[in-house]
Amino acid sequence: MPDTALPIDSTTTPIRLRVEASSFCQLRCPSCPTTDRAIDAHVGKGFLKAEDFAALLDANPELREIELSNYGEALMNPQMPDILRIAHERGVTTMIANGANLNTASPAALEALVRYRVESIMCSIDGATQETYEKYRVRGNLEKVLANIRAINDWKAKLGIAEPLLVWRMILFEHNKHEVEIAHAMATQLGMRFKLKLSWDEDIAPTEVTPEVMRWLDTPAVRRSEWEAQTGETYLASMCEQLWDEPQINWDGKVLGCCRNFWGDFGGNVFKQSMQDALGHEKMRYAKAMLRGEAGVRADIPCSTCDIYTKRRAAAQWINRP
Repeated sequence: MPDTALPIDSTTTPIRLRVEASSFCQLRCPSCPTTDRAIDAHVGKGFLKAEDFAALLDANPELREIELSNYGEALMNPQMPDILRIAHERGVTTMIANGANLNTASPAALEALVRYRVESIMCSIDGATQETYEKYRVRGNLEKVLANIRAINDWKAKLGIAEPLLVWRMILFEHNKHEVEIAHAMATQLGMRFKLKLSWDEDIAPTEVTPEVMRWLDTPAVRRSEWEAQTGETYLASMCEQLWDEPQINWDGKVLGCCRNFWGDFGGNVFKQSMQDALGHEKMRYAKAMLRGEAGVRADIPCSTCDIYTKRRAAAQWINRP
């Protein structure tokens, strides 16, 4: 489909963005593409610069919410306190809801999370003991994580601020299913919400769990394939709509489209051109046409590599968005 046949995109001025604060991570989680360096070719290694972030917000005052986490560990960015301050001063809500492992956080960053009212932090904690936790969060130290959570709670009490909402998110594995109830009790003690999540990697997912564990899942299944068989839908396919509602931006400004993509970019760069031009790039518009079922697979479009798109295409489960 030539560029002239693509519709003009009226959704290139979103009020929400996903901006990766850091693509570095200190852990080596076995199922993560950061570990085997699969993200290096197109995401690369780097930190979001505070000056780039400020310029982006100043040029786009319609922005109201920014998600700062993706494949890396956001709190490893040494400029995180400045980034949070910049957003807060401009009335922009920030969150680290895609996930933070909280193994590394400076005292200044922990204070800034509260002082600048980060809305929520999804804390990735896949065990209630060090032995279980480090089986997936390789190189991680559970006590450091818990100490950082306590420090955040101390700042909340000291400043009289309720945010950020802290969520203990535990990926359900065969090796940690026996600690789900203990982890929930620990989360409650720390004033955290508790969320149990299905594993992307079925090689280490459980085949069955107790009714006590099932009650913490928001699905009737314990494996992605089981969920898909029961529902006839693709697990987490809703992330495709991030291209419309909250596009993923790399730490260096490149448009990645969604939080799953590490296979390539969509041509635009919000630090080198206007956000409207970056998000309205021909590749971005073509990808949306693919997701609507109006255009075929094209090798230079990252969606073509994604199994979620492949399943969507096979089932003709198209997105009904302009």
